[in-house]
Amino acid sequence: MPRNLILSGGVAHDFPATSAALADVLAGIGIKSEITEDVAGALAEPAPTGLITVNALRWRMDGGDFAEERDRWRFETPDSVRQALLDHLARGGGLLAVHAATLCFDDWPEWAWILGGAWRWGTSYHPPIGPAKVRLCAGHPIVDGLTDFEVTDEVYTDLDVLPDVEPLAYSGDQPLLWARTVAGGRVVYDALGHDTRSYENPVRRTLLRRAARWLLGD
Repeated sequence: MPRNLILSGGVAHDFPATSAALADVLAGIGIKSEITEDVAGALAEPAPTGLITVNALRWRMDGGDFAEERDRWRFETPDSVRQALLDHLARGGGLLAVHAATLCFDDWPEWAWILGGAWRWGTSYHPPIGPAKVRLCAGHPIVDGLTDFEVTDEVYTDLDVLPDVEPLAYSGDQPLLWARTVAGGRVVYDALGHDTRSYENPVRRTLLRRAARWLLGD
């Protein structure tokens, strides 16, 4: 049975609920997930796993927002975490990054290169959560044959997306989903997933399962 390590936790989101929802979606294709908020501890001596998922909001929190949460959630990316993620990819492992993952590890410039994009404070934003129409592209096994759909979610807008990224889904003109090969492994970023309503749509559930299969080399 394939194993998935879900790195979770942070502010402004119900990460326990969304990580559980994501684990449930992937359990439908036989993937067993372990969920942890101890990012540094889990990656200090990581057990072998085919898939690592980042469903978290873990960053330095240097601005004025969330001051009351800073003691609990402030995160500076240790060398052990950086090396563990790079080693995982170098072994051909898969990395699934969901929603706020583009805000994570902001003291590690290579993270944006791995994901293919990043949230930029002062530039990136999102409208209020609500219905969002998702348009799928073609030409990749994650999306081929699926239909456009509508989901209740936040649409991350004006992310800093690298020029070589080829999006697989859009909402309006905003890229929401892409897949890439980097550092010897496979990476998928899915900008959806603010709360559990995002995981109720059957097409999105299929997208996540296909993404996991692709990341595991199926």
